[in-house]
Amino acid sequence: MRTSIWFVRHGQTQFNLERRYQSWSNSPLTAYGHRQSRAVALRLRRIPFDVALVSPAERTQRTAQEILAGRRGVTVRLDQNWAESHHGHWEGLTYREVLQQFPDEARARWSAGINGRAEGGESLAEVYARVAAAWRALLHDHPGGRILVVTHATPIQLVLCECFGLAPGSHWHWRIDPGSLTSLDAYAAGVILRMVNHVPPLPPVEA
Repeated sequence: MRTSIWFVRHGQTQFNLERRYQSWSNSPLTAYGHRQSRAVALRLRRIPFDVALVSPAERTQRTAQEILAGRRGVTVRLDQNWAESHHGHWEGLTYREVLQQFPDEARARWSAGINGRAEGGESLAEVYARVAAAWRALLHDHPGGRILVVTHATPIQLVLCECFGLAPGSHWHWRIDPGSLTSLDAYAAGVILRMVNHVPPLPPVEA
């Protein structure tokens, strides 16, 4: 039995464009981000999804709406376990601003490896635990299905680590761009990677 999973990272947001930490806040999709969402929708238009699991963030919900527009019979479920890593009080800052405002905390976070965190945020170990649980639940609840997961870079990276025996701290080896597709086929014997970080060509700009 094959379960096919299509992971989508949301389209570009204003925070992405400005290279700011972004997790729980609702930075809107840019015009380019909307075009990316439409490009993903065109690429996936022939896939008969059974269910869509969507991070509750506004940017993921908007991307999912673009992909599923006009479709019937697809169950949409918001799932906090597919949310991005919580950045605590680093949210909305650039890396340079973090180093300027919280230099000691930044050094402590990076020296702690996957257990480091910004104040009020999550560690990578905590994110990995919830994403791995969400991945196992997906496979258990939807055997043989075609599943759309609209989420963020870190959860996709961590699922790839989980599937291919890599430590969570190696997640950065997988590049996952805004508006990209990553697809897996899961079997009882293991997982086949169909594509990773595929960015569909953009549709023409609407007049």
